[in-house]
Amino acid sequence: MRRHIDFERLHNFRDLGGYRTHDGHTVRWGRLYRSDSLSKLRGADWDRFLSLGVRTVIDLRYPWEIEAKGRVPEADGLTYVNLSVEHRPYDQAEIDPGLDPWRFLADRYAEVALDGAEELRQALELIAAESAPQVFHCASGKDRTGLLAGLVLSLLGVDEDDIAVDFALTELATDRLISDWEAANPTRTLTWPGYGRAPEEIMRLFLSDLAATYGSVHEYAVKQLGVDEALISRLRARLLDGAQEAEKVAHPC
Repeated sequence: MRRHIDFERLHNFRDLGGYRTHDGHTVRWGRLYRSDSLSKLRGADWDRFLSLGVRTVIDLRYPWEIEAKGRVPEADGLTYVNLSVEHRPYDQAEIDPGLDPWRFLADRYAEVALDGAEELRQALELIAAESAPQVFHCASGKDRTGLLAGLVLSLLGVDEDDIAVDFALTELATDRLISDWEAANPTRTLTWPGYGRAPEEIMRLFLSDLAATYGSVHEYAVKQLGVDEALISRLRARLLDGAQEAEKVAHPC
């Protein structure tokens, strides 16, 4: 199976399948994707997207981003949901180059984890409720998307090392993300050298911070997001090979 799905205009669309969990299951391929903005879909890219059978799109951007840049095209059978998880906007192009960049971004993720608790819980509920393929995205598919991907994989029981590696795959798209920014902002200068970067350290810091504050990512989901064990069980049943059968045995009708 291929993790990266090739598109002409999308730079960061990939499958979250294939990762192993602590209890021996594997995340199913072709069920949950992460991406940069789907507003860029058109032509052959749109046809390729439709061929994946995606039935739910979760857009994590601000409403004003959607108004300015557009959203995924409408299609029969495609459900679109906007859950703006970030509540304190900041401009990554203007981050002070003198700051520790990865600590700075991990701190912004912590803000989203706190401020966006309601939206993150809703996103997890949507992912757990649908057996058909789904995708979630933000603008570049890096920060807000990376945060939600980290939460989902952690709740499924994927090892932190694999979660960090998955996050860092965005580094393969960095040059194209920078080119897009420069094309969209011809009168501005990109002052932060870390723009578009996604080293493992950011995700490791974020997950470590959650564990230090709440005890674990699982406890963060329970205490801060209001997620219960039934939702986590549904998430596992939908996304893990063999977990659905195990769930039926544990909770027979």
